[in-house]
Amino acid sequence: MLPPRDPDERLKARGTDTRPDGRFEPHQRIREADGWDIPEESRLLRTQVTMERPRSIITRNTSPDISFDRSINPYRGCEHGCIYCYARPTHAYLGLSPGLDFETLITAKLDAAALLARELGRPGYRPAPIALGTNTDPYQPIEAKLAIMPGILRVLSDWSHPVTLVTRGQVVLRDLALWAELAAKRMAAVGISITTLDADLARAMEPRAPAPATRLRMIRELAGAGVPVRVMVAPVIPVLTEPEIEAILAAAREAGATTASMIPLRLPLEVAPLFRDWLDRHRPGMAAHVMNRVQAMRGGKDNDPRFGHRFQGQGTFADLALQRFRLARRRLGYHRDAAPLDCSRFGPPPKAGDQLSLF
Repeated sequence: MLPPRDPDERLKARGTDTRPDGRFEPHQRIREADGWDIPEESRLLRTQVTMERPRSIITRNTSPDISFDRSINPYRGCEHGCIYCYARPTHAYLGLSPGLDFETLITAKLDAAALLARELGRPGYRPAPIALGTNTDPYQPIEAKLAIMPGILRVLSDWSHPVTLVTRGQVVLRDLALWAELAAKRMAAVGISITTLDADLARAMEPRAPAPATRLRMIRELAGAGVPVRVMVAPVIPVLTEPEIEAILAAAREAGATTASMIPLRLPLEVAPLFRDWLDRHRPGMAAHVMNRVQAMRGGKDNDPRFGHRFQGQGTFADLALQRFRLARRRLGYHRDAAPLDCSRFGPPPKAGDQLSLF
């Protein structure tokens, strides 16, 4: 059971309204009225950003479900506030709540570009595409002010290092020239996540993320600049957004996306109760139907974390959704796979006085 919301807080465009304790906390905090409370003026809950100075910036993984082995996440937490975000449980590692804390208490890694240049220059480093936006969105709203991403992209371009991106943040268009520069060398690909084309539903589920029309414009402008764009129909929420699979694919193809992927809804750890609470508040008439379908795709549970299953789902409904996706992808002329990125040019940027290459 989730704790009640703080009545003294005013919330504006937040995905959840509560702060459940993380799973590592030894105690639970429960708000109780004891009759001695003094009425206070409500306060607007604002996003707070703190600076983190990590010793390294490239994260490695060996997951059999993921196509990349290294990634960079400039931020912890995400102000977009998507209620279904699978990254919410990571805030529990910081002693913070996967609920409101995840979308209001953000940490930023301002030294990301310098750390990246240092790691790329280490003896023995071997290039492979670096994935950006694998946990939280590097183009969330605070990036417009902090501008960490241009430094990262400049380092990658200087070193001729391939990179991929997953985002739904329109701040990516600020860096369009850098993405086009990398794409011209076959070293960049961008994925834009579209969950629904219904602006009202998107505003409720993803309160501070760009509207669906804006994401289609992002695809159009990136593709127009020569950047390969993948539309990511993710997450596909049974009953709620699953009927839109074909419409999303059609709209994204018209905008210029050339490849597409689909992932059914995942509800790991603390995300499941938060999502259930959201359904009860925003779609009470559909809540039971949605969760019944989710469990039908997850072996009777809210989530199935097993490798080989967590990104696919199982059962009749999962199979039907995947068939619809594949048929629409083929009919609309999407490429099945993206072109591989070029790792052959990797090397340190030239310094003043260096002899130019003949090739």
